[in-house]
Amino acid sequence: MTLSRRTLLAAAAAGLPLVGTAAQAARPTDLLTFGLSGYPPNLQPWANTGASVGGLKLLMFRGLLSYAPDGSLRGELAERWEQDGPTAWVFHLRDAVFHNGNPVTSDDVRWSIEQIAGEHSTAYLRAEFQGVDHVETPDAKTVRLVMKRPTVTVPLLMASMYAPITARGTIDIGAGPFMLQDQERGVSVDLVAFDKFYRPGQPQIRRIRGVVYADENIRVTALRTGDVDLIEYVPWQSMQTLDADPALKLDGTNGAFMYLVFNGDSGPFTDARVRLAAALAIRREEIVQAAFFGRGAPLEGLPLSPESPFFDKALSQGWRYDPGRAKALLAEAGHAGGFSCSLLSTSQFGMMKSTGEVVQSHLAEIGIKADLALPDWAGRLNRGNRGQYDLSIGGTAMDNNDPDGLTSLIDGSLPPSFQRSFDLPIPEITELLAAGRAEFDAVKRKAIYQKLQSVAIEKASFVGLAWRSQAYAMTKRLVGFQNIAGALTFYSNLTLDNASMNG
Repeated sequence: MTLSRRTLLAAAAAGLPLVGTAAQAARPTDLLTFGLSGYPPNLQPWANTGASVGGLKLLMFRGLLSYAPDGSLRGELAERWEQDGPTAWVFHLRDAVFHNGNPVTSDDVRWSIEQIAGEHSTAYLRAEFQGVDHVETPDAKTVRLVMKRPTVTVPLLMASMYAPITARGTIDIGAGPFMLQDQERGVSVDLVAFDKFYRPGQPQIRRIRGVVYADENIRVTALRTGDVDLIEYVPWQSMQTLDADPALKLDGTNGAFMYLVFNGDSGPFTDARVRLAAALAIRREEIVQAAFFGRGAPLEGLPLSPESPFFDKALSQGWRYDPGRAKALLAEAGHAGGFSCSLLSTSQFGMMKSTGEVVQSHLAEIGIKADLALPDWAGRLNRGNRGQYDLSIGGTAMDNNDPDGLTSLIDGSLPPSFQRSFDLPIPEITELLAAGRAEFDAVKRKAIYQKLQSVAIEKASFVGLAWRSQAYAMTKRLVGFQNIAGALTFYSNLTLDNASMNG
């Protein structure tokens, strides 16, 4: 029998034992039931409506490239690719078909790129695709992408979950391993395997049913009772319990992080000194403990992993707690008596709410009285995109493991997005990012990104708060799914291509 959400809630509240064997045994072995953290606001292929939705779209859409389970670049619709001169890249398409049965051709690729880059496009990566000069299609299986200037990061751009290829003239026909079969708004999304997927024998799972459990505790209970097989956004207070459960597996990585962004259009945070004061007022270890139960680490600089060749230890501590300097900066900016402001987070994810509460408390200690707003996720997206806040809590991972993956978070010249500060362009940051993606020499790139980190610390348009362990939890019956390490954690649904459910 399958338990209702009302039953799950009652069981959790009453502290009843959770036994999921019967529910798991009754479920077909070709079906994966995925406990989602929220219902997708839309499934538009080039939009960013949060990492959870992006992971769902990875199952239905594919781009020219993506990532293997070890985090390396791999071909998707492109079987291979190479640089062709200083500004061009050539992609050789494999034999693949869209969900409507039509072959994937170079014309589809060109059309999709033109839609992303178009004048009236609302695509998340529209600004990045302005670097494309033109797309050549010498034959149906060859795409020659010519950039306006040398760009070392083109393969990373074409591997983004926000750059899938769709059938010409459509925004809902992809070439991924699964097709959308049905959806019940606010409740569930049903996917069915695409029998003509380009990798023979994949996907092994024939059906995926995504069921929404916005309450993280009910999502955990659904896994422990066997009502679902896999959950995302495992709450940190539950990790130890799930890790100790002999029927379950927990797979976490420290690739995601929490951060602050600001309103640069109006209010006190238009002044870099005030933003820097806020950055220096936070005791980050308290966020790690309060929001993540110790499963994370303080983030006192830009979110570059210590394993990255671009990591600089001194710069990684640029926003270390210093309340004395924070108060001095406020006084210098004309706010010695403090001020009131709005702090945006969300009630839908416990990590966001708890992080907001800690930040609110610490800002008060230096005289900044922040009114904490906690709308649901859709409301938080809307307010963030419109700049309806003074400062805001964010949580994500970099777009990839290269420093250029910071672009969507720190380049204030890009169109408004809830992920970055509102109307807060820092020309020097934009210029350094452009220089880094145009430089093919590794030593010179490292020098560029060291300077970028120094400027970002001073200007504080993005402020790191805490690394967090981002985990999936699953029944041991699910074989082959894994959490891709580092910044690519939100790409982990790619590994469902070759996953299977053991009986």
